[in-house]
Amino acid sequence: MNQLQLFLPCAAGVEEFLADEVHRLTGLQGRDLLTLRGGVVALASWRDALRLNLHSRLAQRVLVQLSNTLYRNEKDLYEAASAVAWEIWFTTKQSFKVEITAQHSPLTSLNFAALKVKDAIADRFRAKGGARPDVNTQWPDVRVYVHLTTDRATLYIDTSGEPLFKRGWREDKGDAPLKETLAAAMIAASGWDTAAADGVPLYDPCCGSGTIAIEAAQIACGIAPGIQRRFAFEKLLPFQAHVWQALKSEARAAEHPPVAPVAGSDVAHRMVDFARRNAERAGVAHAVELRGGDALQRMPPCDRPGVMLLNPPYGERIAAAGVAGTVRRGGREAFQPGALALQRREPAAHVPTAPGGQVPGPDDGADFFLQLAAHWKKHYNGWTAWMLTPDLKLPGKMRLKESRRVPMWNGPIECRLFRFDLVAGPAKPRASPGREHA
Repeated sequence: MNQLQLFLPCAAGVEEFLADEVHRLTGLQGRDLLTLRGGVVALASWRDALRLNLHSRLAQRVLVQLSNTLYRNEKDLYEAASAVAWEIWFTTKQSFKVEITAQHSPLTSLNFAALKVKDAIADRFRAKGGARPDVNTQWPDVRVYVHLTTDRATLYIDTSGEPLFKRGWREDKGDAPLKETLAAAMIAASGWDTAAADGVPLYDPCCGSGTIAIEAAQIACGIAPGIQRRFAFEKLLPFQAHVWQALKSEARAAEHPPVAPVAGSDVAHRMVDFARRNAERAGVAHAVELRGGDALQRMPPCDRPGVMLLNPPYGERIAAAGVAGTVRRGGREAFQPGALALQRREPAAHVPTAPGGQVPGPDDGADFFLQLAAHWKKHYNGWTAWMLTPDLKLPGKMRLKESRRVPMWNGPIECRLFRFDLVAGPAKPRASPGREHA
């Protein structure tokens, strides 16, 4: 168990940040740490696998590769699975499930391919000891993953169980929550995870249920993201309770008071309540300031310039609402289209996608983002703002020039994480129709 090949899948665009994280956590480098599309391969120990589950903020899972073989048909998959020593990983008293993914596979039925792998595992156990483990498709003790390419089949056993973005603290959430792993990727891309040691503030003015702010607060306090949850490796045969307890004790001992201020706000007070409860469960209620307030009116949470990091509602998630998004008409409030602010709702299944991956919304929120840029330029001089959006033309709409754009995927939605270096001054003149800002 001292020379395992681990695969850590991650969201597209996060691979380099994940490789840096794995190097920091394990010391691996060179040929022992390879960056691939969609994840990182690490030649590591069993103890490293446990440590990565406990500490990785960016990986979706930690998988142990058990075989990689050529195949042409389902019979080849059966033989490949039969050759794996499953009995050193789990017993017939535990249930298992086979999940399969494919990229340009010649097989016509992935369900049938998964069935053949399942049969091979069960048959090997029966041949070795006369009994076979049960299959449980809902809550298995053991998850086996199979990935097929044009001609190669790779088999993995999962050490994580539930995806690693499920930290164990987010019970209250909105309709379109940001995954914790993506929030952590935004923080890593901004560089705040290292700048926090110098006391640089972080603020999310569209915090929703608090994902970005809470991830940041845990980083500021040195809290391991997996410290509150259970993992699949606890049910695998190589698991040693004393090794795991030592790793958790080491993580607990490394926790400390926050080294930098973290704040979040949202126009929906219901979401702020959610964020506060989540922060309490995450152990960072003392380390993050969460308040209600319109993003177009909130002033900086502290005197020192810092980093703003936000994933504002967009496309099917944006709606005109909030204090600055309403005007009085005939003695009653009425919505001013596109003007504001940050109510989340369930995505519409039929929303079309425009060229460039942009998901259209009511005026694409152009008025809101233009007002937001003006508010920033007036009140956030010296701050750096990072905004995740699928709208590749957003800097032009805000009349701001981005200093960096980082490709990043939010689930199936291709996005860019734009960096804006804010300085005081008037907004740029509106571009003429058809002109695109770089």
